[in-house]
Amino acid sequence: MEKSPPVIEVVDLNKFYLKNHVLRSISLIIQPGEVIGYIGPNGAGKSTTIKIMAGIIPEFAGSVRVLGLDMRTQALEAKKRIGYIPENASLYETLTPLEYLTFIGQLYALDARKVKHKASEMLQVFELFERRDTRMTTFSKGMRQKVLLIAGLLHNPDLIFLDEPLSGLDANAVILVKEILMQLKRSGKTIFYSSHIMDVVEKISDRIIIINQGELIVQGTFAELNSKLRGSLEQIFTQLTGNQEHESTAERFIEILSAS
Repeated sequence: MEKSPPVIEVVDLNKFYLKNHVLRSISLIIQPGEVIGYIGPNGAGKSTTIKIMAGIIPEFAGSVRVLGLDMRTQALEAKKRIGYIPENASLYETLTPLEYLTFIGQLYALDARKVKHKASEMLQVFELFERRDTRMTTFSKGMRQKVLLIAGLLHNPDLIFLDEPLSGLDANAVILVKEILMQLKRSGKTIFYSSHIMDVVEKISDRIIIINQGELIVQGTFAELNSKLRGSLEQIFTQLTGNQEHESTAERFIEILSAS
């Protein structure tokens, strides 16, 4: 049986912002149906990597192919099959959720009646149906994040990029999104997931990739990482990224706080 081609193939990816070398020779192969946890400290280059693979940042050095398409010359075609859910995005806040999701459906050339029905049902799932005709100017960050999640999945994409998708969500919504991701995984979707919430990454990922200062420093299943470094994903992450003084730093903070 012939092996399916990779969903994502990144070779020697480099990215500069002026003189700042943000990504340093990143190479990745992601197979169909894989769930990838992509983690690293703030400023490590996670969001930049995702935005390049999602076709949002077109300038880079190296080769990036997504769903068999060259992201320099065929990004628009690839975007039709990609779902992208960022941590923060600018919604058209003067629109209602239903108007916004209808607009997103039009961008993907989906049937308007089907989009309205589908969007209404998805808003119901996220307990936003009663607010479907309310202008989003009054929405909390968590409510807006729910709309972003729906918008990123509305067209049933083959490949889903999530960049801190749980930001601002309440506890029940976090549990719901985790379950949705688990079921998307079971349905065979390919998911590339960046988060600071280590237990979620550990639980849903087939493979975990850790990046630090723009460089890929380790990748493997959690079992493989654990066999080499021992501990929870959070402890492994701390060992590899060099931030091992959290306890003493916290003690110092408490000393300052308690000083008269």
